[in-house]
Amino acid sequence: ATRDLPMQWQPGTLRALSALARSSVANGVARSSASPAAASRALSSVSGVDKFVAPCSKQVHSTAARQGGPVPHRDEDDGLPQRVPITFQKAAPTARTEANTRMLEDSFGRFHDYLRISLTEKCNLRCKYCMPEEGVPLSPSDTQLTTPEIVKLATFFVEQGVTKIRLTGGEPTVRPDITELMAQIGALKSKGLKSIGITTNGIALHKQLPALMEGGLDGINMSLDTLHEKKFTFITRRNGFKHAKKSLDAALAAKEDAGSPLKTLKINCVVMRGLNEEEVADFVGLTEHASLDVRFIEYMPFDGNQWKDSKFVSYAEMLDSIKERFPTIERTPDMDKPNDTSKAWKVPGFKGKVGFITSMSNHFCGTCNRLRITADGNIKVCLFGSEEVSLRDMLRSGATDEELATVAHAAVWQKHFAHGGKGGMHGIAASQNRPMIRIGG
Repeated sequence: ATRDLPMQWQPGTLRALSALARSSVANGVARSSASPAAASRALSSVSGVDKFVAPCSKQVHSTAARQGGPVPHRDEDDGLPQRVPITFQKAAPTARTEANTRMLEDSFGRFHDYLRISLTEKCNLRCKYCMPEEGVPLSPSDTQLTTPEIVKLATFFVEQGVTKIRLTGGEPTVRPDITELMAQIGALKSKGLKSIGITTNGIALHKQLPALMEGGLDGINMSLDTLHEKKFTFITRRNGFKHAKKSLDAALAAKEDAGSPLKTLKINCVVMRGLNEEEVADFVGLTEHASLDVRFIEYMPFDGNQWKDSKFVSYAEMLDSIKERFPTIERTPDMDKPNDTSKAWKVPGFKGKVGFITSMSNHFCGTCNRLRITADGNIKVCLFGSEEVSLRDMLRSGATDEELATVAHAAVWQKHFAHGGKGGMHGIAASQNRPMIRIGG
């Protein structure tokens, strides 16, 4: 249940996967055609493969072990490497037993066409739900992905079927070359990429917004947890409310400009008891005259954010609070897009809409289509999962696209059905994971 798994890409593993990839191509099969079963067996059969799987901490604790039970594994013919300890939640009736041939499809038939890339672990705020007041230890700078490496991975995943990329952090706008990087990723729209978004706290966005939109930005998610300046300083432990408001105003103006490339503007508000739960109706009021989507996010546990269930405010409770002021608010499922994380609601006659991201009380894992690349180059197939694989080390070892595809395929195939196999919010809180700032929002 506990295993030391240092992150390292071994030449022996690389040669084995290279041979597997060449065999697939030689047999006339399309790129990344090796089945998850074959790819996983390739990983499990090579000496030293556990050095290639990289949890964020040195220990991986299984849910079953914490509960005193045996560690559950899938059967060998399910296509998972038996030498890598993982937990698996058999909660979906649609779980597959046959290997899948699409590289970004997992064992539950979920195709992952949405990639979130963290550009940096640095941030200019210290939000209470994200990290402790003193901050968190950041990875050494030489372990962070370079701009050419980010562009290479973005290009690779677009070629495999990704149609949406979101740039996250830390805070992505603190990266010095953010506008140049946006333009390089924006060029991928000629190769099948349909949308490029950014998740930001807005502190510096108003300065960079024109150049970012020129480079291809078409969607903004802005984190804002209060409409009061003093409370903003309390939550973020920094001044900056006026800058955030300036960025929101600039984004709203761009969104309402018919000639602007900006298509979506969303406010993300993490709701916490005793902090801002009384403001949810005020946020809904913003949608009366503004064409924006306010999304309320249930408070989620991550390392260092001092999560407690006493601070948790559920979707149902938020909705009851909103109905006291806006009793006509109604569910609008026709506004929900496939794979949406939020449940759409709207006050009739209002210009904008409201959404609820119910990760804890009513999860949407069954339609998950998201993958993450951390700032230090690991692929993370679930926000709450501990298992990671270093694509950075592969790139720096000279891996080919075929080798990247084989490894990415195996990583996606091992994805749990829900919550990284942790069994819900209390299981997540009891497990080890990265702090949110080192995952990417």
